[in-house]
Amino acid sequence: MLDPRSEIYPSIEYRPIQPSDLEVLEKIHLALFPIRYEREFFLNVVNGHGIISWGAVDTSRSDEGRDELIGFVTTRMIAAKDSEIEDLFRYNNSHKDLTLLYILTLGVVDSYRNLGIASSLVREVIKHAASVSNCRGVYLHVISYNQPAINFYKKMLFKLARRLPMFYYIRGQHYDSYLFVYYVNGGRTPCSPLEIVTSFVVDFRGFLKMLVAKFWSKEGKSIPRWSRCKESSTLLASQNNNKRIISGEDTRSHV
Repeated sequence: MLDPRSEIYPSIEYRPIQPSDLEVLEKIHLALFPIRYEREFFLNVVNGHGIISWGAVDTSRSDEGRDELIGFVTTRMIAAKDSEIEDLFRYNNSHKDLTLLYILTLGVVDSYRNLGIASSLVREVIKHAASVSNCRGVYLHVISYNQPAINFYKKMLFKLARRLPMFYYIRGQHYDSYLFVYYVNGGRTPCSPLEIVTSFVVDFRGFLKMLVAKFWSKEGKSIPRWSRCKESSTLLASQNNNKRIISGEDTRSHV
């Protein structure tokens, strides 16, 4: 792995994840995420069964690890009509086959953070989505208190589409989710009036919730404190009626 004290900038290359990455892929997921993914998930990733993925490797390493994963992103192509944002796309009966690329997990090992690797992986996702003629966007969910992840996707020019109340369920507590979209192939005008209004409403609601929390704390009421997540990944649990149920001792979410 990269020595954090080293002044040598690593040479990072990106490639599809392959069967030989299985063990390392599992190890990194275990280190980054608060839940254990089933073996079937990793087998589907490395064999490309319904999942499209990219890995980052440090080819400047002189040891045998020059082709070892140090970052990854996994995605799945889904029908737009099966997503939470079907209404954002203008299409008729002749365009029922429109698709979206959904980011499942995204992660970079700690010693390679802040080198632009996550950004490059997301750009690979966007490039692939744009190459699929009937794909209209890349989208994902971010838990509402993960400000580093929110900042990351805004920097990557993803657009805030909406807020989903009580989307996550973590250790007996409900949390909202922000849904971000990057439009491709004319999916939609990036800076529409609706998006501006949506963004304002979300920010204003967050401000009001902060004021209410401060008020009730002064009244001696018990207000659960939400800890911040570090940058890490994306989908953290199985889908059930468009909700995410997450377990574990930590609550890391989307990068």
